[in-house]
Amino acid sequence: MTHAPRTLALLLALTWLAHPAGATDHLPDYVIAEFGAPPPVPDTALPDDLRAAVQTAFVDSFTRSEWGPAQDEALALIATSGDPRLGWLISDMMRFVSSPRLTQALSDAAATVLDIDPPRSNHWDTITNHLIAWDIPAPPDYLATKRAIFTTLVPDWDRLFVAGEIDWRLVSWGGVGIDDRAFGRTDEPCNCIPAADNPEVSTASEATWLADDAIVFGIVLNGEARAYPRRIMEVREMVNDTLGGRDLAIPYCTLCGAAQAYFTDNMPAGVERPVLRTSGLLIRSNKVMYDIVTHSVFDTFLGRAVTGPLAERGLQLEQASVITTDWRSWRTTHPDTTVLVEALALGRNFDFRNGRDADGPIFPVGDVDPRLPVHEDVIGVVAASGTPIAFQRSAAMVALSRGEEIGFENVRLVLEAGGIRAVGADGADLGSHQAFWFAWSQFHPGTALWPG
Repeated sequence: MTHAPRTLALLLALTWLAHPAGATDHLPDYVIAEFGAPPPVPDTALPDDLRAAVQTAFVDSFTRSEWGPAQDEALALIATSGDPRLGWLISDMMRFVSSPRLTQALSDAAATVLDIDPPRSNHWDTITNHLIAWDIPAPPDYLATKRAIFTTLVPDWDRLFVAGEIDWRLVSWGGVGIDDRAFGRTDEPCNCIPAADNPEVSTASEATWLADDAIVFGIVLNGEARAYPRRIMEVREMVNDTLGGRDLAIPYCTLCGAAQAYFTDNMPAGVERPVLRTSGLLIRSNKVMYDIVTHSVFDTFLGRAVTGPLAERGLQLEQASVITTDWRSWRTTHPDTTVLVEALALGRNFDFRNGRDADGPIFPVGDVDPRLPVHEDVIGVVAASGTPIAFQRSAAMVALSRGEEIGFENVRLVLEAGGIRAVGADGADLGSHQAFWFAWSQFHPGTALWPG
């Protein structure tokens, strides 16, 4: 039995719209229930003695590679300042500290300025989650201080830490270095998550190494199909490729369960093809990618340049749909598909989804829209009106298998190769992809949800 498409406009949950920085008096009830009420936040400049303490504790300690009595005294002053904005700098420093004693001291100082009980474990995670959930504003001159901390550890981040349309409060270290290799040089070793450029592919019949139930990310452009095995993408996390005559950048964020495909051709006049790489940085557990040509940083989930020359041009990358499915279903539907070769996995066989990431985000994300479990799979797409919509994958798969129609505004869902894709009324591709709910909802606040 076929039912009319379900209209979801009234299902928008406006209480989940992003709140402006500092507007802690308008937090959703679920944030207060989980994290408590936020402390009062000043909006004044830091007094001279506190600015000097920030320099001593957070800059001098890194540039001089020392922590001594002067830093202890500075941290004590920061802790008693009553200024929760300084919690961001404490959090930034905690990410790089290995000493248990110093970690505890920083954690206690952050707990004092935030007026919370000192964490007994997961110190950095607990402190940072409170800062994000409460939307505590950054302290004055925050970017300059954060930049000094981060670039002391990884000097190659120097050109990335610049002002732009990015919330630097939310950026943290992912535990790896930056991939700064030139296009086509991805065979060179690096202390990074190694991207692949123009990866070698084989026919489906040659891919005997790939099990029938192996998860692949499938893309079809201009009649040409290609499968990107999750096993490979968990090692590479970024592929720059050409398919169906179109140039693509394909980031995969293991933490968000999201493989996306962005067109990197047909750029505005004077703009070279962006070559996207993994920076080694995260923002709310989503990888931060950047263009090695211009060193412009991109919002990975939205495909928008947020710093650098490409942000100044207002560059927004268009998406192609990525279908998450199993290898057998993909090759059955697309027998002429090509697939990345096993050698690109570099001998590794990770399954982060069912291992490292199985119990929820491993990096701080702050508050999570409670309408779905954090790791629920959704199919996300943005409607013609600009409204983001997330379809609960498990429910959509059941409904579509029964012959039901699922839609929202101009969006329709269809089954394809064992996965789900969003199309328009004319069948045109709308650039959908699968992701964990926590990731989709935090980068698309106020998203409509099916079923609601």
